[in-house]
Amino acid sequence: MIDKLDRSILRILQGDGRITATALANDVGLTLAPCHRRLKDLEADGVIRGYRAEIDAAKVGLGFGTMVFATLRETSREAIRAFEEAVVAEPQVVEAYRLFGDPDYLLKCVAADLPGYQRLYDERLAALPGLAKLTSTIVMRDLKGAGGLPL
Repeated sequence: MIDKLDRSILRILQGDGRITATALANDVGLTLAPCHRRLKDLEADGVIRGYRAEIDAAKVGLGFGTMVFATLRETSREAIRAFEEAVVAEPQVVEAYRLFGDPDYLLKCVAADLPGYQRLYDERLAALPGLAKLTSTIVMRDLKGAGGLPL
């Protein structure tokens, strides 16, 4: 069960995943050992899934973003599994969501530019298994991004 102290730890880590354990303990009002134990428990329980850097896509040459809606021809277990495995394996699909209703999936893709996205679309997205329809929309501006949870 996640309590108030755990939520404080998570809130702070969402803002600064590189904070030292000592600073984290100080910020939540614990000594180092109990804070470290809570942190390790949150990791072991899968509440904290990992730590990573937040990277500016444009500054690494991937500033062209699209949202792609995908509809499958059929939704059998096998078709869903094959499609999802192919999506997860595609590095330029940086987020993917299975949806209720139509369309079946929402994919967030990145590319260097429009020609780069066209190559991704033509060569890899259009070849995804079980695909009936793709619809793309260009991201004009990233207002919020994949931020933290409201803890």
